[in-house]
Amino acid sequence: MTAIGLMSGTSMDGIDCALIRSDGENRVERLGFAEFAYEPAFKQRIEALLEAAKSLESAGERSDALASLEADITRRHGDAVAGFLDQQGLAPDAIDLIGFHGQTMLHRPKAGFTVQLGDGEALASMTGIATVYDLRRNDMAHGGQGAPLVPVYHRALAQNLPDNLNQEFPACFVNIGGISNITWVAADGEIAAFDSGPGNALIDQWVAAKAGIPLDQGGAIASEGGVVKKIAGRYLSAPYFEREVPKSLDRADFVPLDPGEAELADGARTLAHVSAAAIVKACDHLPEPPKLWIVCGGGRKNGAIMADLVTLAGDLNGGKVIVCDEAGFNGDAMEAEAWAYLAMRSVKGMPLTFPATTGCRKPVSGGRLALPDGDLKIAGLHSA
Repeated sequence: MTAIGLMSGTSMDGIDCALIRSDGENRVERLGFAEFAYEPAFKQRIEALLEAAKSLESAGERSDALASLEADITRRHGDAVAGFLDQQGLAPDAIDLIGFHGQTMLHRPKAGFTVQLGDGEALASMTGIATVYDLRRNDMAHGGQGAPLVPVYHRALAQNLPDNLNQEFPACFVNIGGISNITWVAADGEIAAFDSGPGNALIDQWVAAKAGIPLDQGGAIASEGGVVKKIAGRYLSAPYFEREVPKSLDRADFVPLDPGEAELADGARTLAHVSAAAIVKACDHLPEPPKLWIVCGGGRKNGAIMADLVTLAGDLNGGKVIVCDEAGFNGDAMEAEAWAYLAMRSVKGMPLTFPATTGCRKPVSGGRLALPDGDLKIAGLHSA
C-alpha cells in the first residue's frame, strides 16, 4: 500500500508529511517528505488553548474555541496534503490512505483518555483520500497508555539497518520531540517502549520566555552555558522517573523553568542535560542497556543534548550514539512515516500496540477509518 502520514507533534511548529510504501510489516520504502510550518500566530493560538484543554474530561469534549481550532487545524492538514501531492507530482488516487495524527492538546492516561484535535471525516472529504485517525483510543480502551505508538514502526526500521549496524543489538531508537520517547529492540524483535522524559519542550519554553525566540537552534545558546546541578537534579528526581513502565507523558507534566532561576545560556544548557540524562536514565527500566542508540526528532540537532548522550551512554556501557541519518533514515520524517505505517496496519487489523509498549492487556489494533463517501466496510475498525 502507499500512504501519507501526517504528524503535528508536541513542539507544535507545523505539519510533517511523509510518503511510504509498505506491507505493514518489515518491508518499508520511504518515498518523500516535506514540512509545512505553522505561522507564528497560529502556533501561539494552539499554545494559548493548552491551558483551556486541561479542563476537558473526555476525548470528544470540545469548547467553542477548541472546536474552532480543530476546524482550522484540519484545514491546514488538507492544504498540506494538497501541497505535498503537488510537490511529489502525484494525484490523490495514487494514495491508498492517509494516517492522520492531529494536534495533541491533552494526554491523561490515568483518566483513560487523550485529546488530539483533527477531524478525520472532514480531512477525507477535503483530500478525497481514505483517512485513518484516532489511533490511540482503542489502546486506552484495552488498558493501555495510548502512547507511544511509533515503536512498531521502529521495529520495522530495525530490520532495515545497514550492514555496518545490523549486529549492534539491542538497539534503541530515541525520538526527541517536545517529549522524548524510546523504543528498545532486541535482535529477536522483542520491543519495549515508553516516554523517557522531557525533550525539547522545556528548552523551547525557556528560550521563548527568556529571549523571545522559539527554540535554541542547534544548541547554540546551550553551548555558551554550563549545567546548574541544583536545577538538573530537581528535574531528574521527579517521581516520573521511578514510575514503572509502560508510562507516558503530557507536555505539561514537567513545569517550565522560572525565568529568574538562571542565565539564558545556563538554563538552556541545563535543560539540554536533563533531556539527555532522562534518556539514559530510561535504562533502569530496560531488559539491558542498548549497544546502539539511534537518535531522531528535532532534538538530534541540538549539539548539547547529543554531546551529553554520547558521554552518558559511553560511561554506562560503552554504547554507541548516532543520529538516525547515519543509519540512512530521515530523522525529521520518522514520526510522520510511522503514522502512514500505522494506518496500513489499522486497515489490515494488525496490532498497533503491545503490552510492552503501552501496557495494553493484549496486542490491539485500532483507529477510525473515514472514506470520502462516508462508507465503511472494513472489519475490525471503528466507524467514523
